[in-house]
Amino acid sequence: MNTLDIGSVVVDPPVVLAPMAGVTDAPFRVLCASFGGGLFVNQMVTARALVEGHESSWDLARFHPAERTRSLQLYGTDAHYVSEAVRRLVGQDMVDHLDLNFGCPAPKVTRNGGGAALPYKRRLLARVIGAAVDAAASESGGSVPVTVKFRMGIDDEHLTYMDAGRIAESEGAAAVALHARTALDHYGPPARWGAIAELKDAVRTIPVLGNGDVMTARDATAMVADTGCDGVVIGRGCLGRPWIFGELEAALRGDPVPGSPRLGVVADVVRRHVGLLVEWHGGEHRLTAFRKHLSWYLKGYPVGPEVRRMASQIDSVADVERLLDRLDPDAPAPEGAAGFNRSHSNPLRRVALPDRWLEDPEDIPGVSAPIAVPSGG
Repeated sequence: MNTLDIGSVVVDPPVVLAPMAGVTDAPFRVLCASFGGGLFVNQMVTARALVEGHESSWDLARFHPAERTRSLQLYGTDAHYVSEAVRRLVGQDMVDHLDLNFGCPAPKVTRNGGGAALPYKRRLLARVIGAAVDAAASESGGSVPVTVKFRMGIDDEHLTYMDAGRIAESEGAAAVALHARTALDHYGPPARWGAIAELKDAVRTIPVLGNGDVMTARDATAMVADTGCDGVVIGRGCLGRPWIFGELEAALRGDPVPGSPRLGVVADVVRRHVGLLVEWHGGEHRLTAFRKHLSWYLKGYPVGPEVRRMASQIDSVADVERLLDRLDPDAPAPEGAAGFNRSHSNPLRRVALPDRWLEDPEDIPGVSAPIAVPSGG
């Protein structure tokens, strides 16, 4: 498969790590990139928080020296804040690529008119995208591309993806990515890849990427074959499986795909991940946030309830080592382990929206992004 050109950024192979809040930090991105090529996107950062100088948000926007392409996802609902955040990020030479989030289904985001709710307001969407593109171009001379990620819509009665793709294209976005579910779907029903194919037929001048249910290398090649998309975005499929980027690279080049690793290899990857965390944070620190990663690494392997209990309580490097010492290095990955759920998967009962949000899709509401960065999405 050909490389993916996103403006001046060349992505080879055409694989993108989906930005995931609380997951795609610098250690995880570096670990994933050590297995295969692609574009590894930093977790979502709120534009308004950057503009207002929130230290925690600027800390999230840092990159590891090993990262060749510094890619960051930005979230916002106000063109002023988005434009100013882009100017600061690009003007200070902190990023090589920016992605705009219009796909997050988290209630704390959509109830403020952000994420997957925003594309319903077509004029607002155009204004926010245009502001980001213009700011990036003016600060970088056109060398920092802006891409747009969105879902199919709010629900099946309020689909927006075709308009969103055309608007992004007309406002100068360098590529679009479609998560082929609605906000109401959340991560529940199977992704509808037919929508990716439909968008690819309509958006002709920029790349169209597909997202949703890419859990294996075979899924990636099937998505490309079925939809004609220019690249694939992988999210939940890499949780606890950073080696999948090597599998994706092999599959998209037409090479043999490596088999799933035995538990001893997984243990070595865990140690590398922990080492990167310690290095990134400047020494020993609490590893409570690593518990979810450890649970994902062990998913499907025959480790027993005691080890899983230990994984839910680890707090230090020593705790991790004690757990790894109990593992059977020769234990194989069970058949179908790649398809095990590693994150939330149920549909939502309703999509949280601002009052009267659905009354007029052409209205430009006076909403502002919340300061807090969502914990998922």
